[in-house]
Amino acid sequence: MGKHYRILTATATALALSFGAAYAATNDAPPAPPAGGPAMMGGPGGPGAHRMEMRMHKQMDQLHSQLKLNADQEKLWQTAIDTMKQNRQTMRESHRQMHQQFESMQNQPILDLNAMHAAHQKIEQQQAQLREQTETAWLNFYNALNDQQKTTVSTALKKHFARMHEHEEKMHERWGKHRGGADAAAGASATTKP
Repeated sequence: MGKHYRILTATATALALSFGAAYAATNDAPPAPPAGGPAMMGGPGGPGAHRMEMRMHKQMDQLHSQLKLNADQEKLWQTAIDTMKQNRQTMRESHRQMHQQFESMQNQPILDLNAMHAAHQKIEQQQAQLREQTETAWLNFYNALNDQQKTTVSTALKKHFARMHEHEEKMHERWGKHRGGADAAAGASATTKP
């Protein structure tokens, strides 16, 4: 439960972590991973990803129209969108390069775990900087809003948080049913063995 609240807190401090990132995903979604990858487990590019992205794009557009931005605010909105898209593309490219580097390293007879770790750390640092740039752009936009507009954004985010929480609860419930069924089957087979 604490992890969930940390995620919500981080999301509340930057629009990019809630609506913004999803908006970027609808405009330049990554290609689906190869079979057996995260898409098989509902990760990026998975079966429900497109529906979620379309829903988030619609919510973002609705929020934008509700805010009735003035010219200066509209520039900040567009700057945040552009920053987010550019940084997302850079993150994708660095992830692709890291994946290729790991693939080539795996072909070596002895793995260089230090080099793999260093490459991973470098990518993590770069991506943290890009996320910070994106969050800063969204915060600049948010800080330029008047109280009525901030209330509109806050209401939209609270609805988004509620949907996230509901989705998380459903996932926990499904996992519990799945685990309960597996545990019951394991228990039944253990009691039938001599």
